[in-house]
Order: sequence, then structure tokens, then C-alpha cells
Amino acid sequence: MPSYSFSCQSSYLASMAREGFDFNACIYDGISYLSRAQELAAADRIGPSSTSSFVVPSSSTNSVADSVFRESTKSRVRHWINACKDSNKKTEDVLISVLRKLVSGSEVYGSRPCLIISVCSERQVQLVLEMLKEFVDVVPILVPARGGGIQAVRAVLTSSEEDKNLLEKELQDMEEERNKRVRGFREVIDLISASQKPVVAHNSLSDFTFIYSKFLAPLPSTINEFRSSLLLVFPHVLDVNHLMKEIGPVEKVNNLPASISYLRRKFFAPIDMEVSHRAEADKVQIHGRNVLQISELFAKLCSVLKINPETFEEDYNHLSSAIQCHANKFNPSSTRFGDPIDEDVRIWNKNSRRINIDNLVFLWGLEGGISAGMLKALLHDSHEVFSKEFDVQMVDKNCAVIVFWTPGFSERFLRIMDSGEIFSESLKDMISKGLAAASYKTYKSVCKLGLWEVDLADALDKALEETERLTEAKSEEDLSVINWNNDKMINLDDL
Repeated sequence: MPSYSFSCQSSYLASMAREGFDFNACIYDGISYLSRAQELAAADRIGPSSTSSFVVPSSSTNSVADSVFRESTKSRVRHWINACKDSNKKTEDVLISVLRKLVSGSEVYGSRPCLIISVCSERQVQLVLEMLKEFVDVVPILVPARGGGIQAVRAVLTSSEEDKNLLEKELQDMEEERNKRVRGFREVIDLISASQKPVVAHNSLSDFTFIYSKFLAPLPSTINEFRSSLLLVFPHVLDVNHLMKEIGPVEKVNNLPASISYLRRKFFAPIDMEVSHRAEADKVQIHGRNVLQISELFAKLCSVLKINPETFEEDYNHLSSAIQCHANKFNPSSTRFGDPIDEDVRIWNKNSRRINIDNLVFLWGLEGGISAGMLKALLHDSHEVFSKEFDVQMVDKNCAVIVFWTPGFSERFLRIMDSGEIFSESLKDMISKGLAAASYKTYKSVCKLGLWEVDLADALDKALEETERLTEAKSEEDLSVINWNNDKMINLDDL
């Protein structure tokens, strides 16, 4: 059943034309597909094409008419099989052979002899199928009527067990090909559903209402009915919009580029993405931009929310609780995130400012749940180094970066942290609980050491340990090595 209309973003029309998409053929021929509900309705109207899909409730007892029909048909099939086997053993005149086939009703299905058995009801179809099971070398095929239902059963005689298996395989392939033609483009949706893998989407409610109405069935009347029906097809749906809300209250982050940009500014979540076929990178940018952006955003969110991607590959039917709590969240309200960002913390927002890396300090060991605004307010009255202009930005839940706009204050703050100089009571309490600080050089060491598999706080700790170890090793080397220079040697005999 072709569809003559489709939804498409206008930005993709030009690239579709470059790829040779035939818009005229689409308008005249349509795009063939049936939803699952339409396929069931069509199957009821046309009737089953294979004996495996033909199901009729079995009657407990046969009537006299049933018995007469069954026995007469059985006798006819037996005589037909005997006649086919006798004709194979002896040669006879062509005219006699044709007359024999006309009398017996024998035909040919491909290269195999077959017998057409006319039926008048589904009950007779069931009787014929049950009776043909007694003949091990016969394969039944249903012949559909034009107006729907079954008009006859074709009994095909096979020559051996291997020939029978071959015919059944051919019929199975034909049935599958027919189903593919009926399903059309819906085959893509069915393959995704059959995999039972988690589906990651952006604005999932909008996407899946469209998919549901086009490829599954008419939309239910309530959101709860829709959710229940959809989860039978796609059991695990993860919406990056919902995952963004789990990070914290944000506003004006309602599209993919804005979400990715927000994560890059606010969190330390480096992601390496590899795109195969680099020669076709331009095509990927045109056709796969949304897919790549959703993938990148989802990977970054997994990193920030501490969701292990390996759990997706273990068992698709039983996701871990860390993932399951974020799955299947369909919010019918606006996808905008309503709560405002801290207005007094703006480093790399709309008005960017150039920063000298010497003025950056990484601070970690923070308690979870603290925001950039809260941390800035806490630092503001803790020491005089924070009396001048400075800014704070959260890298992740336990780590932040401080920007001192006054040169030299970053080094002073690090010296104060090392010396244990008195801060405010609240900051002293944080230091006693493990608050630590380091310069941008330590962060560069993290990058050089490739410590991406752990939290940034742990990576900074490891980088500091590695720096101390190298410093100690260098000091020991300096003590054990003496630079000898003959030009600067004093000879006592010359005095």
C-alpha cells in the first residue's frame, strides 16, 4: 500500500536530489509500506498464503458431510499419486498422458506434479490439510481467492525427502519475500524492534508518535496507552533530553548543538569518535549529522552521569538499574529546560573572554551537588585572593576550574593551599575533607598521560603523584651525577 506523502526537513531536500532521489517516482508511485495494523487487516482480507499461518479451531467431531468429503478427497489423492508413479515407470502415448491428467485433475507446479483440490469453506481447508499429512511425500499449498479467503489447496508431489525439504524451503523464501513486499519500508522498523537494543533519541515523544502512527497502528487516545503499546515494540528508549535534565537545571538548551556546547563548557567529558570511510566525510556531514550529534551527546552524558556503556552490550532484555531509571521517559510537556542558569557565573557563554592558562586553577574534591554559584559565593569571603574579580565553572560534579582575572593570584592561591594558611571555617572544613588544587600544568600532564578512563579528580591526583615521583627521581639523579669540565679544574701544582 504505497504512501504518496512523507515528512522531510527542508535542509535535506538538496542533498537528497544530489544523491539521485527520484521525487517524480515518489509522487507517482509512492513509497510502499504497511503498518502492522494494516498488514493484519490485509491478511484477514486476502487470506493466508501458507499452511503454517492458516489456523481454524478444530471441531471435536466430524459431521457426516465432513467424513464423506474427507474420504472422497483422500481416495482421489491416493489414485492420483499411484497414477503419477505408474506413469514414471512406463512410457505411453502423449495423447493418453494428457487425457489421464485431465481426468485426474493433475497439473504441474514447476517441474513437480500437483493436484488442485477445490474447497468451499475454511472447514474443508482444514480437513484437506489434515488428510494430506497422511501422505509424507505431498506438500500442500493454499490457493487464495480474488475476493479473499481460500479457493483451493494445491497438493504437490515430491520425489524424495530431499526434494520435499527443498520445496518447503522455496515456499518459505517466497513467503518471506512476499511479507517484505507487503511491509515495505517498515522492514527497517521491524529490524530495530527485533534486535531489542536500546534506542537513543532526541525528543523521543515527537519521533515515536510519528513512527507509531505510520508503522504500527493509529495513535491511542491516552499517553499511558501509547507508552504501554510502544514498549512492546521498543522496550528501552533513552531520550537525551531527559538525560540532560538529570545533570541540572538549564535553559535555552533545546537542540543538539546547544546541548553539546553546554556539556563542553560545563563538564569534562572527552569523547573520541571514529567515522568509517573518511573519504566520504562530506556525505556523513550531510546525511548523518543528527546521528553523529545524538551519538556524541549520548556518549558525553553517559560519561557525566557515570553510565557504563558496556552494560548496553551484556543483556538487552535486562538493563542495569543505572540505565533503566533513565529509560522510557516520555514527557508530553515542552522539551525546554525551565530553570535558569546561575547568572553570576559566565566564562565561556555568549561573551567569551581570552584567558591566560597561567591564571587557571583546577579545584577538586568538592561535595556532590554544589553549583558554580554556590562555590563562588563560598570562595568570595574565604581569603583576600578572592577579593578581586574571578570566575568559577564546574567541570563535573566534583571538580571545578577557577579563573583569576588578576595576574599572579592563581600562583598565590596555590602557595596558600600548600602552606595551610588560614581560610574561612567553611573552606577549612572542605580542605580537611580532601579539597585539592593544581595549576593548568597538572591538567596538561593528565592529557599527556592519557588518564581518560577515570574521573578528572582521580586523574589529577594521579598526575600529581606522577609529577612528584619524577621530581624525586630527578633529584636522586642530580645527586649521583657530577658534571666534569677540564677547563674549570684547578691544578694545585700550578699555584
